[in-house]
Amino acid sequence: MTDILEKSQARQRLRSLSEALDSGALKQVARILNGGLSPSDIAHLLESSPPRQRALLWNLVDKQLEGEVLQYLGDDIRAYFLSQLNAQELADIIEDFESDDLADLLQQLPDTVIQEVLDTMDEQDRQRVEEVLSYPEDTAGGLMNTDTITVRPDISIDVVLRYLRRHRNLPPMTDSLIVVSRRDEFIGMLPITRMLVSNPASTVREVMDTDIEPIPVTLSDTKVATLFERYDLISAPVVGDDNKLLGRITIDDVVDVIREDADHSLMSMAGLDEDEDTFAPVIKTTRRRAVWLGINVVTAFTSASVIGMFEETIQQVVALAVLMPIVASMGGIAGSQTLTLMIRGMAVGQVSNDNVKWLLNREFLATTLNGFLFALVVSAAAMVWFRDPTIGLVIAMALVINLTIASIVGTLLPLTLKRLNIDPALAGGVILLTTTDVVGFLSFLGLATYFYA
Repeated sequence: MTDILEKSQARQRLRSLSEALDSGALKQVARILNGGLSPSDIAHLLESSPPRQRALLWNLVDKQLEGEVLQYLGDDIRAYFLSQLNAQELADIIEDFESDDLADLLQQLPDTVIQEVLDTMDEQDRQRVEEVLSYPEDTAGGLMNTDTITVRPDISIDVVLRYLRRHRNLPPMTDSLIVVSRRDEFIGMLPITRMLVSNPASTVREVMDTDIEPIPVTLSDTKVATLFERYDLISAPVVGDDNKLLGRITIDDVVDVIREDADHSLMSMAGLDEDEDTFAPVIKTTRRRAVWLGINVVTAFTSASVIGMFEETIQQVVALAVLMPIVASMGGIAGSQTLTLMIRGMAVGQVSNDNVKWLLNREFLATTLNGFLFALVVSAAAMVWFRDPTIGLVIAMALVINLTIASIVGTLLPLTLKRLNIDPALAGGVILLTTTDVVGFLSFLGLATYFYA
């Protein structure tokens, strides 16, 4: 009930802010921004505003809130605001950042600026950030936070509790303490809930959980997200090759990974960046989309050249020009269904070399059966429409051929692209649709040329 009330109040404040902006009451806007909205709400408002209005709102945000707001912004918009700040202003903003969030932010800056910002930090904070920066952004090392609480296995629960009371506060998302040896080697986890109900005289070794597998620092962020989802984790330790503790990953960072992966899969199908600014300027938007449109021009000419090979046949049988899109469209849809299923299966770790043969057989049989079913429907409609049994036979055969090829390509293409280090979500759709267009036109017009020659 409280959450519903808070959301309702937030929506009301956003409406009041919009009305104040429209009326030009900047003092009222500043008061609502800095006194009534959370940093995440301010970030959402900035992302939902056109460039000129966005710049006005950012200038009204209190300096003490800028750092928190930056953490919630998409990379594209955050990079723009960061470019307006000098090294000292950045250092003031990031003072309270956690090491993983700070590393994410710094990776968007030029190397010279990164070094200037690091030089303004104290030795301990700089070492923490540099450690995270030393790992690729899309690995466990790039996700981890070095702010951890560790305990030894041979001390009592009572000692651990007294040790925790000395802290002013615990790191966010602390559901367990990490048990390490004197050489900082990972041993196990001590859940706080279990510790609170245990005998204070018990040792950590007697209470801790040793079944937890630490996350290798080089593991990809997508696989990290899969582990968190599979085991319902809130936090997890990160270790190096020598099993020494390096840091921990928390669920808030994993949620960001899941959202980025989902955005990437959706936007890549249209050739767009997952951090694409909805309100980006015209020139910037035009430039980004031009590349993808150029690629599609090439593929379109490829399909058109196939049609051109059968120009005489099309002139002889006009019905072919009417029915051609059906063959290509059916193949594209069937292939896209298989491709989407495979990309999702690969993303969640369900597809491997051990089961790809079974998937290929399943997709082949399912799509072929659908091919025969719709070949009967479409051929019957074509024969009635054009009163020509031959055109019905031609389109039926072409549909079966194209749908069968589509299922094979849709299954094997993402695996092949992955082995070539090419993103299947980005390139798979274009290659698949070009293939189904070419095969569809070639089979349909080729068969027509054979039967009508």
